[in-house]
Amino acid sequence: MRLLHFLDLLGTLTFAISGAFRAVKHELDLLGVIVLAVATGVGGGIMRDVLLGSTPPAALVDQAYVLTCVLGAALVFLLAPKIAQRWDYVMVADAIGLAVFAALGAAKAEERGAVPLTIVMMAMITASGGGLVRDLLVQEIPAVLKSDFYATAALLGGAGFVALGRLGVGAGPRLAGTMAVTLFLRALAMKYGMRLPHVHSLPLTPSQLTRQRKHSPPPD
Repeated sequence: MRLLHFLDLLGTLTFAISGAFRAVKHELDLLGVIVLAVATGVGGGIMRDVLLGSTPPAALVDQAYVLTCVLGAALVFLLAPKIAQRWDYVMVADAIGLAVFAALGAAKAEERGAVPLTIVMMAMITASGGGLVRDLLVQEIPAVLKSDFYATAALLGGAGFVALGRLGVGAGPRLAGTMAVTLFLRALAMKYGMRLPHVHSLPLTPSQLTRQRKHSPPPD
């Protein structure tokens, strides 16, 4: 399990770097960079633990998580241009973190006796909840709701965790399988620009369209 813990911290670091770069985009000060880094790095895990009634959340018990986020914030604050030039490496590490978080979220939910649907949801929340908090803090529409095949990859990874459990697969292979599914889907999305269908905007509001229908002349 040491490898999982290392990968967990690696995912936390890459998520924290992602959050810190969002702070750079909005030209926040050092505290703002740290806040967004921490929110992105551990936000999903805290949301999961609170929803499952596992308190205090693991990120608040093991200080390594918050310290890792602070490290990510410091790296971005000091080395943002150099890190940006190697963003492809950061994205690869981010995909690994997504896969690890999805697997750990699903396993934690099952450990707490959650039903299959909740297990799948916790995989997604653990993996993408931090990004959701990050975007809300800077008053943006959460990226996981409008672009990229990100939360969906974690959702399907969680579904794979449940499916493998129904087949009687052991704990270790289930975690590995969940990570493999999530990472594979995320890699495909990164390479081919996969995304879910978008809702197209209406020409008028629903109320206006209703009034237009009521007042339009009947067809001949």
